[in-house]
Amino acid sequence: MSHKLQIFTLVLGIIIYFLPIPHGLSPEAWHLFAIFITTILAVMLKAVPIFTSSIIAISVTIITGTLTSTQAFSGFSQDFILLIVIAFLIARGVIKSGLGKRIAFLIIKKFGKSSLGLSYSIIAADMFIAPAFPSNTARSGVLYPIVNALAHDSASKVADGTRKKIGSFLMMSSMAGLSISSTMWLTAMAANPAGAAIAKEYGVNITYGSWALAASLPIIILFVLVPYVIYKVYPPDLKQTPEAPKVAEESLKKMGKVSKNEWVMAITFIIMVFLWVMSEAWGINKTAVALLGLATLMITNIFTVEDMKHEGGALETLIWFGILYTMSVYLNEFGFMAYIGKLILQSVSDFSWPIVYTALVLSYVFIHYFFVSQTAQMLALFSVFLGVGINTNVPPELLAYMLLFATNFNAVITPQGSSANVIYVGSGYIEAGEIYKVGGIVTLVNTLVFLTIGTAWILLVL
Repeated sequence: MSHKLQIFTLVLGIIIYFLPIPHGLSPEAWHLFAIFITTILAVMLKAVPIFTSSIIAISVTIITGTLTSTQAFSGFSQDFILLIVIAFLIARGVIKSGLGKRIAFLIIKKFGKSSLGLSYSIIAADMFIAPAFPSNTARSGVLYPIVNALAHDSASKVADGTRKKIGSFLMMSSMAGLSISSTMWLTAMAANPAGAAIAKEYGVNITYGSWALAASLPIIILFVLVPYVIYKVYPPDLKQTPEAPKVAEESLKKMGKVSKNEWVMAITFIIMVFLWVMSEAWGINKTAVALLGLATLMITNIFTVEDMKHEGGALETLIWFGILYTMSVYLNEFGFMAYIGKLILQSVSDFSWPIVYTALVLSYVFIHYFFVSQTAQMLALFSVFLGVGINTNVPPELLAYMLLFATNFNAVITPQGSSANVIYVGSGYIEAGEIYKVGGIVTLVNTLVFLTIGTAWILLVL
């Protein structure tokens, strides 16, 4: 980490903290904003990791008296945050059991005879396993080794200059596919249930089923469009891949018959998804479902206490996510979000709600150029944008869903737009400049489909 960036961020944060408090804001609101924005800037500028930045922030809020200790630690009592952590552990079970790889190889064996078909296969596999993975980064850990193996087996390697033969195309497709799969399911990305919890404070009740329904039509269209668009703007040299199904078949032979652990994982997975879908209608707590699923995996030794010792990322996520969520909640409670909302409202109040709605969504999408964390952007801006929209008569449900969907489908706009992108960039198959170009095009396609067909669909079904 750059010490210069750390010092710059610290000095900037102190300056903001001691600036004159704007009229209409309480000292607590302004000071919490100063701490919060410094935390986000530290992450954006890569001065410190998000975990480190968050624990510094929560310490400062308590020491300065901005939040009481009870307020500061209240985020850790939220069950949806525990749900995210448990789902991380269950994701480990999917990987350890071998079920994730088997599903991917089965799809590739069936549909991977061409580079374009292979692209569809990889994204389809991602969409299928996404409900059990609350992290696109976690899913990339399943998908990347498969994509990398397919590239190598197709004689497309970084070392010998043949990355564009097919490897670059497959890596770009898989990375873009994560932005689609994360949008489709409420449990497919950490920010989704957190955003749903915030939306509930504005009277918008987002359920597992309603999320899937609202996302379904635009996602199906994007599933068809995105691989084809990438195929046209970033084409592979190798158009046909008759060896890919063979590679998948050989891999499946090596795996052998479906193991007991895979059967247990598959049945547990299906039951969990079904109960999540029915949770609202049956009054079942989603976190309780996840705990039951985890308990099943532990009883059957698919996931063990020893495995948990190696899952430090889950605990890290629980801590920084709980901290940022708490700060976002109290910024709203202290009136800061309402204050910002009033300022924005004054600038758009003369326009009709469709214009305000479009402007808010486009702004939300393209401002992601300045964020390295989708979750950080959602926590920083979702409440503000939703509040402004509601005050200008934008239908609350429409805007809430669209902003949360945008949190996912804008992920490939930059190389650092998602932590999941890092593994693909690190492969060497994709250069940063190519992501700005191709990722920008994919984000534009995603945005246009959601703003047009997606908007009409949400208004129709919800």
